Amino acid sequence: MSRIAKNSIKINNDTNCSFEKGIFFAKGKLGEMQIPIKSNFSVEITNDSIKVIPKSENDKKDPNWGTIRSLLSNIIIGVTEGFTKTLELNGTGYRASIPGSKLKLQLGYSHDIDFDVPKEVKIECPKQNIIKLTSFDKEKLGEAAAKIRSFRKPEPFKGKGIKYSNEFIFRKEGKKK
Repeated sequence: MSRIAKNSIKINNDTNCSFEKGIFFAKGKLGEMQIPIKSNFSVEITNDSIKVIPKSENDKKDPNWGTIRSLLSNIIIGVTEGFTKTLELNGTGYRASIPGSKLKLQLGYSHDIDFDVPKEVKIECPKQNIIKLTSFDKEKLGEAAAKIRSFRKPEPFKGKGIKYSNEFIFRKEGKKK
């Protein structure tokens, strides 16, 4: 039996939620999202909380119960507060800029990399070596951040590359004479 799924999700007054025909809708100040819910579960919405309830006693053993509750929680947090990720560029000449609607990256290659920003994700560059991503959709945000990071992953000898701001790179010693 899941301990996470038993907990209810707190919601604000400015968030509108509904559950109709197996689809959960949430609308807040940052946007609106929807997610299909498996037929074994129903969503009970009260004034200030949401609870995922299995339809039968056997469904309490289903591991998707906790997963559905976590996905609903992420949707509620996303439409009310939003999510952010910060990437750092470490290396000589590594820069990021936003001309228009694309992210332009200079990462030591012979060419610049243009990254098309998804419409759900907002990107800003407060400095040349910092990229800040914000979105109400946690999945799209993580996907965009991982794609940007994949252009030049941090290497273990000098630490050059694109890394998350809270990430620690284990350093290797290198060659000895």
